[in-house]
Amino acid sequence: MEDGMLFLRRQLLRTLSFAFGSSLTLGRNQLGIVAQTATQPKASPPPVGAAVRDGTAAGTEMEKVTGIGGFFFRAKDPKGLGLWYQQHLGVSLIPTSHEESPWQQEAGPTAFAPFKETSGYFGDAQKVWMLNFRVRDLDKMAAQLQAAGIEVKIDPQSYPNGRFARVHDPEGNPIELWQPAKPAASR
Repeated sequence: MEDGMLFLRRQLLRTLSFAFGSSLTLGRNQLGIVAQTATQPKASPPPVGAAVRDGTAAGTEMEKVTGIGGFFFRAKDPKGLGLWYQQHLGVSLIPTSHEESPWQQEAGPTAFAPFKETSGYFGDAQKVWMLNFRVRDLDKMAAQLQAAGIEVKIDPQSYPNGRFARVHDPEGNPIELWQPAKPAASR
């Protein structure tokens, strides 16, 4: 099983390396993915990773989403699970008053990668999603979680795009922690 996970990690890393390696060398609006609508004539799909030059599609500036605005999922104990994310990972819940602030993410790369239904990357085959949280210091985060009695599996290998660890929330949902590699100029 470890060999399978390593293979899946390498596949994901190849994808991330392409996506984030390119985004580091190209300007912010120079990388985009073409979306085909059902009303367009059927044509061969673009190759995986095909980019639209200068963020345009058919000569028109393509409107893009600016980030993930929320992550919604079912839970057996929504209140308890929300509290766990707040206490152990610092993810604030949706505010219930104007005095409270929503969770603010730091700017940075975000991987968006659908996996095959049969992928073993998430662990439990019944789990259909996995969160990947960026962290500043993987070792400090792991120590904090372990001190709270949470099992953390740190991948001993360092990859070109950073370091990873795996934890599970109280309902068994997989969470990947990712400390992105520092760009070569800032090392």
